Amino acid sequence: MASLYIKNRETADLAQELAGLLGMTKTAAVHDALLHRKRELVAERAVDIHDQLRAWRAAHPLGEPTGLEADKAFYDSLNDEEDD
Repeated sequence: MASLYIKNRETADLAQELAGLLGMTKTAAVHDALLHRKRELVAERAVDIHDQLRAWRAAHPLGEPTGLEADKAFYDSLNDEEDD
């Protein structure tokens, strides 16, 4: 069986008070409070993938067009291949 010992008196009193208000055990009250806080944090950090991509694109803009054409001859030149 797992256990959680709250050494801080103020925190233990707060858990007791919350348990009384909710009509549950201190363990259930602490579990409920932690679960609620975890859900808040996850919701705050959840960002739409499109928002993430827009932010990344804004931080990493594309360069200016060079006007060069990336055709077969260009790719062949990357590998030092002769014209076919």
